[in-house]
Amino acid sequence: MDPDPLAGWSPAPVETTARIDAWASTAFAALLDQPSPVRGPGDPLPPLWHAFHLLDVHRQADLGADGHPVGAAFQPPMEHRRRMFAGGRLTVTAPLRVGDVVTRRSRLLSATAKQGRSGASVFVTVRSEFVVDGVVAQVEEQDFAYRSQPPGTARGLAAPAEAPPIEPLVRVAADPPLLFRFSALTFNSHRIHYDHPYVTEVEGYPGLVVHGPLLALLALEVPRRRAPERCVTAFAYRLTRPAFAGEVVAGGDPGGTVVAGAAGAAPSLAGTVTLDGV
Repeated sequence: MDPDPLAGWSPAPVETTARIDAWASTAFAALLDQPSPVRGPGDPLPPLWHAFHLLDVHRQADLGADGHPVGAAFQPPMEHRRRMFAGGRLTVTAPLRVGDVVTRRSRLLSATAKQGRSGASVFVTVRSEFVVDGVVAQVEEQDFAYRSQPPGTARGLAAPAEAPPIEPLVRVAADPPLLFRFSALTFNSHRIHYDHPYVTEVEGYPGLVVHGPLLALLALEVPRRRAPERCVTAFAYRLTRPAFAGEVVAGGDPGGTVVAGAAGAAPSLAGTVTLDGV
């Protein structure tokens, strides 16, 4: 990796517009074995459920060996690039509703290159504004970690910090069919979520990786189910270790900390939720 791999890299902003319908959110609710909270025009989407409605679409010919588009916006120029979702922040001024025409305006907020014992890494933050009728309704920042890792190299996974096992307030079986369905709903072709030979032999994980955004959505199921009369106004979260195919749960206090990860293990995600009136 060059001493300054980001020199000259300045990706242009990306804008996507779509009309919100009920189908995609209804499909995600079915994935959770829950009744859909979204049925018709005017119904608000739960926070982060916009992930199923404003999708980045790339040609099959543009996909790289890992399943990601080679020339996708905001992916840094580096050799043997491996991508991992690291966390994010969401601020909600107003909900997105079925029938709204929403424009997502995304731009690179920051990019930092580092060289460590395990090799070269680049940390990227992308900021997106969700605009309805000319007004910014929500702002989301997403953090991604990219590392340079030749194919077949064992991936070093840090030992989890000491923490009590997750209280199973929300439970789903994150088996391969569920991971496949979530990939389909988000048009995510990253092979670590469905291709067992690839994820174990090329990227060096012990098994299929649960999507970071799915863990974030599971964490937000806690306030949605325990305090349905309240609205989330902010959510900040960080992923500290991968979760692998198996049972995944989320639990926590709907007025404070929420966590998500594998049942009986320390959390893979921890976050804070702010509700209206708090």
